[in-house]
Amino acid sequence: MIKLSEYVTQFLVDNGVSCAFGVSGGASIHLLHSISENSSIKLICPHHEQSGAMAADGYARSSGKLGVAVATSGPGATNMITGICCSYYDSVPVLYLTGQVSTFRAVGNTGVRQVGFQETPITEMVSPITKYCVKIKNPAEIKYELQKAIHIAKSGRPGPVLIDIPDNFQRTMVEPEGLVEYSPSSIEKITEGFSNEKLKLIQMAIKKSKRPVIIAGWGLNLAGVQESFRQFSTGLNIPVACTWGASNILSDNKTLNLGTFGTHGTRSANFAVQNADLIISLGSRLDTKATGTPVNTFAREAIKVMVDIDENELGKFRHFDLTMDLLVHADLAEFFSRFETNNISDLRDDYENWFAQVKAWKELEKSVDSQIAQTQEINPYNFFEKFSGSLSSASKIFIDTGCSIAWAMQAANFKEMHSVFHDFNNTAMGWALPASIGSHAEYPLIDHYCIVGDGAFMMTMQELATVRHHNLPLKIFLINNGGYSMIKQTQEQWLESKHIASGLKDISFPSFEKVAKSFGFRYLELSETKEIDNTLNKVVTMTDPVFVNLIISPDARVIPQVKFGRANEDMEPLLSREQFHKAMIIPSLPSSD
Repeated sequence: MIKLSEYVTQFLVDNGVSCAFGVSGGASIHLLHSISENSSIKLICPHHEQSGAMAADGYARSSGKLGVAVATSGPGATNMITGICCSYYDSVPVLYLTGQVSTFRAVGNTGVRQVGFQETPITEMVSPITKYCVKIKNPAEIKYELQKAIHIAKSGRPGPVLIDIPDNFQRTMVEPEGLVEYSPSSIEKITEGFSNEKLKLIQMAIKKSKRPVIIAGWGLNLAGVQESFRQFSTGLNIPVACTWGASNILSDNKTLNLGTFGTHGTRSANFAVQNADLIISLGSRLDTKATGTPVNTFAREAIKVMVDIDENELGKFRHFDLTMDLLVHADLAEFFSRFETNNISDLRDDYENWFAQVKAWKELEKSVDSQIAQTQEINPYNFFEKFSGSLSSASKIFIDTGCSIAWAMQAANFKEMHSVFHDFNNTAMGWALPASIGSHAEYPLIDHYCIVGDGAFMMTMQELATVRHHNLPLKIFLINNGGYSMIKQTQEQWLESKHIASGLKDISFPSFEKVAKSFGFRYLELSETKEIDNTLNKVVTMTDPVFVNLIISPDARVIPQVKFGRANEDMEPLLSREQFHKAMIIPSLPSSD
């Protein structure tokens, strides 16, 4: 007989979990104590439950293992919701464990709002943003529910799950061998599979194509098929446009790698995608950031093939008047297994004219969008190009939302040995710092970089204490531009440049030097272009936590960018109409005239 909380802990260990993240609270102390007392798992305690949830998310993204975060009832549980969203919208498998008030203090059928202290119906709240959530009603259910939750979190399209455990159950004694088990054998097949008919249709489309593009998405990383993808794309000799989630998957191949595309991608990649006659989308759900708006302007003259494990993602386009020519409901591993080496070689083409056109678009992009100005004031595009070039060994880079991620995805040249992470779809401000802590806990010997804007940093800055407490040699670059530049850019596009709640008129920041030093970080300040190389060389070799205050102009903007309502090929700053029409292969839209 062992305490239920001890059983939960050992179950996590047996399932490969090496680290859990939790903030203490009255309804979670048994879980946290049991984790702390088990030598096979490490407990890291951040200063906010949101950070704990995001750390577990970062741990899972980086390691491929199940992430685990623990919180108490009431505000502890609700504080995790933003982090749960991060995992849900990016399909990251995380188990969220919440303590709940004892069953004899529960609301039950009384009709009142609350009986027990900090009692909150967390399962009802998170049901739309989890793959599975359950409140334990009997201690004997614990094995069944843990097995079921973890199976669901990892199967099909991955995602977060939550188990709510009443306080009195956590301290109940259970007999492990007598607990009921969960069997997934009755679960229906997740995908319909990849038929020979669809294989032949794709092969035929490739054979006929003169301007093909493969789209690479985050799902390639989730499925662990990066090498299969490289063999597929290089074997076919087809250029690849990347979403942010796959930005480094083919970065060592300069010929095929088009760079990132979409509303905040590169101009040349957007021209290629929009003028393609064949699109093969692998691991991307093709959201509106990828397609642009209206959605039906996306690659409108191309045969469009999409492979996805989520049938709902495949079916959504009919609601947006976008025709998808071939939808494949399959796992990516199965997809690649059907393309044997001899089949790929038979389909291969040199695409000489197509690559020449791509080269011309890249030259046009350099002449129009080059932001590599050698001035005293640091240009963010210049910095990110130099930053990525300074990383000579395997590194993990966590980038927060806002202009920081857009600048990095447009200018950085990360290698395949670099792992780049971002909260791609929930885009929560403050995610990068706790997420990098989560990853560092699993990979203490790999260099970790956290890149975060000044506004986003304020959301989770208390976790500097967590970094220092565990002596994590994290390297933080603060992109300090005096406010929320991405919001300012939107206000300039739509609100007559009225910068409300986005600049120093309405918000304030502390002395980041004093903040960093008060938490025991080494502090560096970078404000001139001529100092970039020297500073990067210093940071790369440091073995202590370091905080770099990178000061850039508050007027720095994301260039190019697609304004809402324009097709992705027509990015701001707008080309002259003569340049634009000359660059297009397919007919342009009336809105581009």
